[in-house]
Amino acid sequence: MKTPALVAVESGPEAFATLFASARKRGLRLGWLELAPPPPLGGALEAAAAAGALRAVAVDGTRAVSVKPVRGAPVLRDLLREHFLGCVIVFVRGREGRPRLAPSPGGFRLEVGDAAARELDAEATLDELVRPRHRA
Repeated sequence: MKTPALVAVESGPEAFATLFASARKRGLRLGWLELAPPPPLGGALEAAAAAGALRAVAVDGTRAVSVKPVRGAPVLRDLLREHFLGCVIVFVRGREGRPRLAPSPGGFRLEVGDAAARELDAEATLDELVRPRHRA
């Protein structure tokens, strides 16, 4: 399994819409991970998880939602293996470190290691982030 690039972000997914669109055109898969408590779901999914179901899933023709009870702090490598197979980049909101990406007037501001931040458009940002050196 090739691990994806993990990219720290602070903005919401709407700020990266052009990256998602560019990736879709290229046939690349991007993921989004929130390292924060999930919003309460309530209903049957929450009840099933609380009752001891391994997973509770709701699905229709547009999306799937899965609730899985967990114990303890999340383990990033486990999350990547379970939820992000096939993704080349996973944006992680709530994570410190680099690479770090933020929207900017001309596209995106990419910080990598100790190097100076660079301003890139969506295509150049994808080109940089899919490089093997950024994989987790």
